[in-house]
Amino acid sequence: MVGEARDPDGDAGPLDGITVLDASRVLVGPFCTMQLGDLGAEVIKIERPGEGDQTRTWRPPAFGESDGSIEGDGGGEGDGGGEDDGADENDGSQSAYYASVNRNKRSVELNLASDAGRAVFRDLAREADVLVENFRVGKMAEWGLDYPDLAEENPELIYCGISGYGEWGPDRDEPAYDIVMQARGGFMSITGVEGGAPVRIGVALADIGAGMYATQAILAALLERELGDGTGQKIDVSLLDGQAAWTSYMAANYFASGEPPGRMGSKHPNIAPYQAFETGDGYVVVACASDAFWPRLCEALDRPDLLADERFETNEKRVRNRDALDPELDAAFAELTTREALDRLDEGGVPASAVRDMAEVFDDPQLAARDMVAEFDHPTAGPMRVPGSPMHFSRTPTTVRRHPPSLGEHTEAVLGEHGYGDGDIAELKKRGAIPDR
Repeated sequence: MVGEARDPDGDAGPLDGITVLDASRVLVGPFCTMQLGDLGAEVIKIERPGEGDQTRTWRPPAFGESDGSIEGDGGGEGDGGGEDDGADENDGSQSAYYASVNRNKRSVELNLASDAGRAVFRDLAREADVLVENFRVGKMAEWGLDYPDLAEENPELIYCGISGYGEWGPDRDEPAYDIVMQARGGFMSITGVEGGAPVRIGVALADIGAGMYATQAILAALLERELGDGTGQKIDVSLLDGQAAWTSYMAANYFASGEPPGRMGSKHPNIAPYQAFETGDGYVVVACASDAFWPRLCEALDRPDLLADERFETNEKRVRNRDALDPELDAAFAELTTREALDRLDEGGVPASAVRDMAEVFDDPQLAARDMVAEFDHPTAGPMRVPGSPMHFSRTPTTVRRHPPSLGEHTEAVLGEHGYGDGDIAELKKRGAIPDR
């Protein structure tokens, strides 16, 4: 039924009632747990006292920052192979990077380097359904917080460890960052123009990819627990594995041919033309994904001679003869403005788009109709806008219920919900498990 997921008749997400203990930071883990939070789970984010997730200081830009002049200590996107560093926002503003992946969470400052802090963590894990962490491999075991330790008291726990290289193999102890993973996993060898330098994909694809795999694995484990005997399990996800899996047809092309694919700019190794073309004032991409589109493209460009050329009559021939085809198409598009090219292609039914920047993307009426901009107010940083959830349900909608939390915003509230009284909290402050402020 058309539109059945547009106006869901429920107000709770599909993971309502699930509690996630989030001991991750930077991007891969927080991206995973944000998705779980969007789906309705209660997410408790554990952060180092006084410092928190290091992306809190990855600025500018920041929401609520008056002049954009505050500098952060920087750092690379990665799996958390190292340790936390950085400092929390101290002026009421909030890093845009941090805000992008930390909505629908509550922040608890907890010192896992202390005995008392680890005891509190075990108490929280005892009542959690899911735990996500991306410390360096072996760190949680050193603290007595690995899956075997926590599962003794909570056999229903689903424990997801995310790392750069996984928990076994010769490189398990190596630190990992997204750009390193994009290089080692092969993506940079196929990204960029032919003969040019390798290029990093514009977002942290290795982190986001592993975060998506982690979310998928957690959802599968929750379903298996529900359908099975109620027992949880350990999940191990690595950034390198995710990159290798995402090479998909490029890897299959290599296995079939024995030739590693190289950089082709925006071109596709198996389809032609399927790429960007420069117009008189910008760029247009064309997806001539089947032979049915080829005559329409030739007509739109007023190039019947290309349609009559037997070198280009099938996709296979166009791929084999792209060195002859590309200059002809380059010349045709160069004579048009972007608007002229798009009008012609649209009229001819050829899939195409301008290459748009972020301002143009999020001014798109289609994305507005799909609620793909999440808007909320932060109590100190003010209004925020970030990409919304792409998951739409007819009964159990994704929602934005909580702003990205300030560091430690919910420490005492969460502890109180888990049975800690005022005296207990005072003792935890005295023992250095939580900050005294």
